[in-house]
Amino acid sequence: MVNQKAYALGANRSCIRDLFEYGRRQAAIVGPENVYDYSLGNPSIPAPPEVNEAVRAILDDTDSLLVHGYTSAVGDYEARRAISDDLNARCGAATKPEEFFLGCGAAPELVSVFRALAVPGGELLTVAPYFPEYKPFAEEAGLIFKVVPPDVPDFQINLEALTAMLTPNTQAVLLTSPNNPSGVVYTCQTLEALAAILRKKAAAFGHPIYLISDEPYRELVYGVEVPYLPAIYPDTIICYSYSKSLSLPGERIGYVLVPGSCADSQAVYAAVAGAARSCGHVCAPSLWQKVIARCAHLRPDLVSYDRNRQALYQWLTAMGYKMAKPDGAFYLFIQAPGGDANKFSDLAKRENLLLVPGDGFGCPGYFRICYCVSYDMIQRSLPVFEKLIQQFQS
Repeated sequence: MVNQKAYALGANRSCIRDLFEYGRRQAAIVGPENVYDYSLGNPSIPAPPEVNEAVRAILDDTDSLLVHGYTSAVGDYEARRAISDDLNARCGAATKPEEFFLGCGAAPELVSVFRALAVPGGELLTVAPYFPEYKPFAEEAGLIFKVVPPDVPDFQINLEALTAMLTPNTQAVLLTSPNNPSGVVYTCQTLEALAAILRKKAAAFGHPIYLISDEPYRELVYGVEVPYLPAIYPDTIICYSYSKSLSLPGERIGYVLVPGSCADSQAVYAAVAGAARSCGHVCAPSLWQKVIARCAHLRPDLVSYDRNRQALYQWLTAMGYKMAKPDGAFYLFIQAPGGDANKFSDLAKRENLLLVPGDGFGCPGYFRICYCVSYDMIQRSLPVFEKLIQQFQS
């Protein structure tokens, strides 16, 4: 006998992962140069050289027992202080090291926050389009997962629909900005309007409504700034990962920030720590905590991502594809010609062009492409994009 919910999650693989694995198999058959894989958001720029230098220096100069031993369950103090100092300097914040909980990447951090806020009947709202794993994370935590319909075509927040969906059982609203899959950055105007709505509803319901900000793409922006949400809405909890900002997806390191401005902040922090403990997600990798203590201030070199973004947006819109121009992350979210994203993805797959349908993101009729790929692959894929859309233009 096995747990049937767990079995269903394991047996029904992610569409993204299936496309990625299909691409690898096809590359072995037709050659990698003939497969155009836009499926997986795997960073294609190297980690800053200072990261590798820090790793070497730590391994060479630090006692092995300290490098590979346990740290405090909530994270090494020096790493938390470095993160706090950097965030304060950049955002004019007033965080303290004690407000940070270091975790093994954004996924377990989100799970810990969801579990920390899960009360009987509690609801979590997120805004479409959204990262598909939010749903199993939230439901396994014991929250009722509710999705606010998308604000098309600009993919800001449908504030009218969100307001109507808030209830006395609403524990939190979950946002990602820059957004996965749209690449859109929520504007200050949008976030300030959302904050006003949440303050009004929280007062009416007699309890805080937390804003959970999932920020793995915060540093991946092109000519815009991502607002520091606790300055707009104090009851904000931030989940952050270095997977994208420092190109470290395989190292699993990030943090939860429960700022002192947050309602019941000490209780929330303790609940996050307790939830992480119950999941076995305490004591993030010691080596990488020490690396972050030295490298928290570093920023990615976005030249190649921006080149890909500009090129794809220019070329695809010229062909007739419709999308919101992204200001962040490394995604384009494109309206499927003919209106059926699954059908269009299947057509593209026959040409070894791998595109992710938007249904899993809560937005049917669109597909996502990840442009964290080589510029050469983009150029080679353009005739296929043009061939496909021409089938819907005749």
